[in-house]
Amino acid sequence: MSAEGIYIGLMSGTSLDGIDAVAVRFFPEFELICSHSRELPEEVRSQILAICTPGDNEIDRMGLLDQTLAMLFADAAIELIERYNLNKQQIVAIGSHGQTIRHRPESAFTLQVGNPSLIAEHTGITTIADFRPRDMAAGGEGAPLVPAFHKALFSSTEKPRIILNIGGMSNITWLPADPNEKVLGYDTGPGNVLMDSWISRHLNRNYDACGNWAATGTADELMVRQLLSLPYFDQPAPKSTGREQFNMQWLDAEIARCNSPMSHQDIQATLLELTARSIADQIQQFNRDPYPEVYVCGGGSHNDTLLSRLCALLPDNSVTTTQALNLHPDWVEAAAFGWLAKQTLNNLPGNLPDVTGAKGERILGAIYPA
Repeated sequence: MSAEGIYIGLMSGTSLDGIDAVAVRFFPEFELICSHSRELPEEVRSQILAICTPGDNEIDRMGLLDQTLAMLFADAAIELIERYNLNKQQIVAIGSHGQTIRHRPESAFTLQVGNPSLIAEHTGITTIADFRPRDMAAGGEGAPLVPAFHKALFSSTEKPRIILNIGGMSNITWLPADPNEKVLGYDTGPGNVLMDSWISRHLNRNYDACGNWAATGTADELMVRQLLSLPYFDQPAPKSTGREQFNMQWLDAEIARCNSPMSHQDIQATLLELTARSIADQIQQFNRDPYPEVYVCGGGSHNDTLLSRLCALLPDNSVTTTQALNLHPDWVEAAAFGWLAKQTLNNLPGNLPDVTGAKGERILGAIYPA
């Protein structure tokens, strides 16, 4: 199969801020044709959050959510097609990440919902999904998968680069200038997930716009150090994480253990500092002349307070967003799953073994024909 034609990428991440849909073309060169975002209904968002932790009647709840999300994903793709008057005959496939509800790499287990059979049936377009399990079957973490796309799209032989994705979790991709050097990538820890959960609890908002609430508080250094003492932060790559580790139950226990009087906004500032420091600590490991350029994508790219803190912690690195590389930071991950769909249909690998820890390159995903 040729790489020609249009691919639709669908992405919903751990931040649960909505479904991102993009139409992309890879031949003769990469082009973001159009993009669309669809908010998750609050009821569905609550259902996802509830099922991300063990509870009663999980199988029935998962089955219903699998169908509900599939229809929302399919509708997002249809809205994209109709809004921009795309020629459906030119669309080769949809690449759908689905919604992760469990990710336990220590048990070689990951689960995403958003039934791809329903997406293919409802849209009439071949759908590629279930990208992570094959990498895990080959001994990998099943994550992160986007570094392979970062390598294909953003690599430069002139200067090393780091692509920093700040979603619910944060991950970095090291792109060396020397093509003979290994590309590396892994989850550094929390991105927005703890900050989003904390502001939701206390201000009933889904996220801290621009980091404005965090900016009114003062980070508690003692608690930051305590949180950074979690073994995950010192664990060598390959590694990946999720809500299974960074959740409100863990945070509440850590706050109680710290036993330091803090206002709600001080804790928000502390959580922002945790995200910034855990990212910067990892990026500094790659700092050698020439220092890598850092390009940020994901929802965290809109958190001005967080970006300012990263710039302060990384004075030797230029820090900007992927817009400077001609791809808006909001659409990088969705575009990556369009690319992964292309790889699958062309019998090409979608993983990087040095990133995930898999035994070798693998063709990822399952194909659900139109």
